[in-house]
Amino acid sequence: MKSWLARALYGWALRLATPLYLLKLWRRGAAEPLYRAHWGERLGLYRGPAAEPGRLWLHAVSLGETRAAAPLIAALRAQRPGLKLLLTHGTATGREAGQALLQPGDDQAWLPYDTPGATRRFLRHWRPAAGVLMETEIWPSLQHSARRAGVPMVLANARLSEKSLRQGQRLAALMRPAAGALSLALSQTEADGERLAQAGVPRWERAGNLKYDLRPDEALLARGRAWRAALGRPVLLGAVTREGEEIALLRAFQRRYAGRSAAERPLLLIVPRHPQRFDEVAALVASQGLSLARRSAWGETPPAEAAQAEVWLGDSLREMSLYYGLADLALLGGSFAPLGGQNLIEAAACGCPLLMGPHTFNFAEAAELALQAGAARRVADLDEALSQAQALLGESGAERALMAEAAQRFATAHRGAAERMAARILDLLPARG
Repeated sequence: MKSWLARALYGWALRLATPLYLLKLWRRGAAEPLYRAHWGERLGLYRGPAAEPGRLWLHAVSLGETRAAAPLIAALRAQRPGLKLLLTHGTATGREAGQALLQPGDDQAWLPYDTPGATRRFLRHWRPAAGVLMETEIWPSLQHSARRAGVPMVLANARLSEKSLRQGQRLAALMRPAAGALSLALSQTEADGERLAQAGVPRWERAGNLKYDLRPDEALLARGRAWRAALGRPVLLGAVTREGEEIALLRAFQRRYAGRSAAERPLLLIVPRHPQRFDEVAALVASQGLSLARRSAWGETPPAEAAQAEVWLGDSLREMSLYYGLADLALLGGSFAPLGGQNLIEAAACGCPLLMGPHTFNFAEAAELALQAGAARRVADLDEALSQAQALLGESGAERALMAEAAQRFATAHRGAAERMAARILDLLPARG
């Protein structure tokens, strides 16, 4: 009764908030037009007849989850040739990246808003044989509708931090039944699995982290290294930074290199996590009196004047391999504010040494393993990070070379999650279809 009431109140709250939700999407669509496309799907409304039943539905909310899903999708297709997929997303960057993963017979849609009616209409239209949610995506109405429709649900590449577990426990009447509706969670680590069980997931298995199975784009990596060779000075990367970190990094950079010419400083390259913040970060650079060159302003080769800039802004999508190839050393975004850190595995796979701040709870095991492997170092704050960076960038390069080799060994050693997860997911599907 308590869980029913909590779910009912949640559903009504979302119904009342639907106009605000749609207004937010419309506003985001001013910068990213894809948000203004296929609006009916956000409400579980579709044209035409229901889809042919039996496909596997995989939800990857944003760009990061979509990229992580790529090796899983490849493994699913290898183990079940002819498998038809439905890919759903929540963000424009996720949906755009997902288009490259589609094959003939597949479909793509927005995941509807988590109201009871929208989720029922979604499942009734698409009629999937099973559903796969990526990493942390547990939705009360969706899970309830899937259970009633008889659709088994898997949480793949699953992770749950202590902070998220505590938050979920405060909403146990709502979130515990949603977690309990999962058929299986395939966790990144043992600790993630144990926390998921505490949250109410009835069955879990440790399968590893799909992000180890992502391979760098070799062409982009080579281009980045060519740019670095042409520059003739070190490159320090602020990788996948979050709000508040860029201004702190710029100020610390100014303190560290005050009074030095651009030629005496490393080039500071900043790649923000969210593309809608590119202009905001450019304005922050200008506010600190630093000269700026933007990646979006040139093609395959930076113009001569870009080499003289003090800061480069990585305002492009799907080019992280290029940026890691360009960098001599990276500072891990999300780890210098209490945000849990970003994915460090991609940097390791590209052979880019890392300095991490104190906050890496979203990737706790990967961060610890990277430290043990010698691929990364932990620092207390950005001032200490820039102090260590100055020392590492000023050396002969031997120490950084050792870190780079350790990073690649670390990334290679933990591959194989995609094959393990694909096998367990396919166990839930009929032998054919």
